[in-house]
Amino acid sequence: MKKLKSIAAALVATLFMGNLMLAQSTVNQRERRQQRRIADGVKDGELTRNEVKKLEKRQARIHAAEAKAKADGEFTAKERAKIQKKQNKASRQIYKEKHDRQDRQ
Repeated sequence: MKKLKSIAAALVATLFMGNLMLAQSTVNQRERRQQRRIADGVKDGELTRNEVKKLEKRQARIHAAEAKAKADGEFTAKERAKIQKKQNKASRQIYKEKHDRQDRQ
């Protein structure tokens, strides 16, 4: 019976760690994609220097919030939802800035 409880605990811990790693990789992948979109906007001349500064600053704040959320070793669903909400807002801002028909200055 003790061995069964031990196996069950190990299984639960493995599943928890797997979910944590999946959530982290999803957040990190999205962060990289948004950075790539900003870089593409610079390369294509769709973003001005000021727009890039503003977008990069927002990305840095999201990264800091993510690091703070993960600092205790537990990345909860509530924390993940807050980060995703910030990423959604940043994504919309990237789109808006890339499509506002301003030339690079």
